[in-house]
Amino acid sequence: MRDRKIYILLTDTGTVLTRMIRLYTKKNYNHASLSLDSNLEEVYSFGRKRPRNPFIGGFVKEDITNGLLHNAECVIYSCTISQKQYEEIQAFLNEIESHEHSYRYNLLGLFAFMLKKEIRRKNAYFCSEFVATALTKGEIVQLRKPPSFVAPHDFEEVGDFQLEYRGKLASFYHNKNHSYQLSLSS
Repeated sequence: MRDRKIYILLTDTGTVLTRMIRLYTKKNYNHASLSLDSNLEEVYSFGRKRPRNPFIGGFVKEDITNGLLHNAECVIYSCTISQKQYEEIQAFLNEIESHEHSYRYNLLGLFAFMLKKEIRRKNAYFCSEFVATALTKGEIVQLRKPPSFVAPHDFEEVGDFQLEYRGKLASFYHNKNHSYQLSLSS
């Protein structure tokens, strides 16, 4: 079995909600997503179901080619994983996707995070909680805190992840369409 790579995408979309979260975290990137392919053709997260309404959220397949993410500042990290780990994450994603209507955005959990209180809700995640859960289920990382306390910037400190790209997501997409593969840039 060959090793595979997964990708963590951290973004700053510049929305009102992101700016409010930034006031709290004092960090540049306040949204986390997960992708299983280097071109970021399928990017998964928990976020807005409708771009103009931050209150209707849940499991989303994000499109980096338009909308909120297209003009976002971002960093992309990769991690090499085994085929078994890849299959575990894929099974987790498939389970959520096949029961997508049962999953919600964990807005209550986000507020609990800010108050340093743990609230576990069935079938509800905020973005970094979702990514942390996927990485835990795939046995890729051993987190020092529960997924409900993981913030997007925490992924920048995980030793097994390598920085692949930093800049505008639109530039990444444009370069990708010109035979660009992820490569380290600052």
